[in-house]
Amino acid sequence: MSIFIIRGPEASGALVRTAEPLPALVLKTLVHRAVDAGTSVAIRACGSEQELLDALRVADHARGEVTLLDPGACAHSMRLQRLLPHLHNAYVEVHDDGAVAEPWLPDGIGQRLGIVSGYGAQSYVLALDIALDHLGLAERAERVHVGT
Repeated sequence: MSIFIIRGPEASGALVRTAEPLPALVLKTLVHRAVDAGTSVAIRACGSEQELLDALRVADHARGEVTLLDPGACAHSMRLQRLLPHLHNAYVEVHDDGAVAEPWLPDGIGQRLGIVSGYGAQSYVLALDIALDHLGLAERAERVHVGT
């Protein structure tokens, strides 16, 4: 099993920018929690709407998985909104910029498990918890490891 983290561009039009990388500590936390739960994390930062759509289609080939989706500047994309209902995988919508009110995807599009918004990069950790719970792996991720 894998959990896909797909991040849309931060701006659109002539000012397209790929999302900033997740902080190293947050990335490490995500990877360790996923591994502890018996799954893995695949991350893709997209620089355009088309890259975002392609990444979602690729992730959807691994059915039964969950995507943590930060639509970025593509939340209003009609192409994205038309694609989501056709995907088999559930997703958690993530918005990591609490200082700016980012637009959310409309209700009822695809298999959205929840929305996490406003906790900075830690939004991904909270979204991962939702994904692990959906996959029935949350309990395994909370195990305490004792060294020998």
